[in-house]
Amino acid sequence: MSLPDATLNKNLEGTGARARVQRFGGYLAGMIMPNIGAFIAWGLITALFIPTGWLPNESLASLVGPTITFLLPILIGYTGGRMVHGQRGAVIGALATMGAIAAADIPMFLGAMVMGPLAAYVLKKFDRAIDGKVPSGFEMLVDNFSLGIIGAVMAVLGKVGIGPVVGVLVDWLGSGVGWLVGHSLLPLASIFIEPAKVLFLNNAINHGVLSPLGAAESQELGKSVLFMLESNPGPGLGLLLAFVFFGPTKLRGATWGSVIIHFFGGIHEIYFPYILMKPRMILATIAGGMTGVATALVLGAGLVAPASPGSIIAYTLVAPRGGLLPVYGSVLAATVVSFFVAAVLFGFGRGKDVADEVTTETAHDEVMQESGSSATAPVMTATRSIAGKDVRTLIIACDAGMGSSVMVAGAMRKKLAPYGVTVTHSPVNEVPADATLIMSQSGLAQRVRSVAPHAVIVTFERFVGDPAFARIEAAIRLGETIE
Repeated sequence: MSLPDATLNKNLEGTGARARVQRFGGYLAGMIMPNIGAFIAWGLITALFIPTGWLPNESLASLVGPTITFLLPILIGYTGGRMVHGQRGAVIGALATMGAIAAADIPMFLGAMVMGPLAAYVLKKFDRAIDGKVPSGFEMLVDNFSLGIIGAVMAVLGKVGIGPVVGVLVDWLGSGVGWLVGHSLLPLASIFIEPAKVLFLNNAINHGVLSPLGAAESQELGKSVLFMLESNPGPGLGLLLAFVFFGPTKLRGATWGSVIIHFFGGIHEIYFPYILMKPRMILATIAGGMTGVATALVLGAGLVAPASPGSIIAYTLVAPRGGLLPVYGSVLAATVVSFFVAAVLFGFGRGKDVADEVTTETAHDEVMQESGSSATAPVMTATRSIAGKDVRTLIIACDAGMGSSVMVAGAMRKKLAPYGVTVTHSPVNEVPADATLIMSQSGLAQRVRSVAPHAVIVTFERFVGDPAFARIEAAIRLGETIE
């Protein structure tokens, strides 16, 4: 079953602004996320070998400065350029980033996020302008010298123009964060962070903004509380536990799986649909987030590197020497407050109205009905179709392609392996334009449609136990049409 075009257009118009913000945020996060392993490596080296580290070593500690000053920004610029113009874009992005690095003494992460894509975009325009106009035999000469000349120009621009501007901006942002900390206002950031996470801007906030600022602070202080603002698993854990004990009866058993995946796996997206199902629960995660930040400030908690994914395991690995208990204290405080507020909003399980006593399928349907979609079939975003017997590849798309999509792809791969269907995962921005069948969380459907306009897109609400997964499997097994 598919949505009428009029309904589809109405729904898309209502979410256009959100999709644009998600797309921009996803692009920023897309430059950081593939390099998180390098950030963690730098954090571990820092935590181990600096004078206040676990195993102080002056020789090995000399790796810390060059890694954060040169390697990490260049990796970001390289990745940003590659996103715009493939390998040639990656090379010129790294080259242009070097100009921004030379312009200031601070880690030039934001400069890399500007110069990498910008240089690649300029080169892409040039390559398109001369496409088909280069005499045969001169292609390599033109390719190499065009990249070299444009790269040199962009590196100079980064040195004399973009770098100094970004340096001033970073100083302002750092001063702003310092002012918030000095006036005990940093917990208020959760008022904006928690709702933005539910709109799937979590990666953009954490890796596009907080991680670069936190890395700079960590280099100076050996740790940063900014790494904990978005990634703290406490608010989500408290919310999910409240669903387990006081939420709709038919959802309680299934929620235990979400608790484990969220807390130990670090996939925060798993609790977003619970808030979308009952929007008032955002108050619980805001309260938990504010409490976690306030507790971290009081206890002097911080991490040495980004915790990605935001699990208690990752928190343990990137906590500084002597800083493990304060970190745990922040997580525990956030969990307790989030749980209590959510329990109050649930009335501690007493006096439920009829709407609260729902089956898992009905809970899914409520969300679908609120958005004007069909509640009796997987939610499709257009009138395209494909026969189940013809499905050879299923793509699971999420914002960054490294968290929730990996989990869903793993589950669907096991379900569909007997039918010869290949299941892959991908960031929304990198979904192939010729994809035929895609699954994504409903909040990302519009972005997926803009990237793959001819695909059949099936949306789901919950990452565990959503009826859409079983329906896709049944359609492929029985050879039925997926619309």
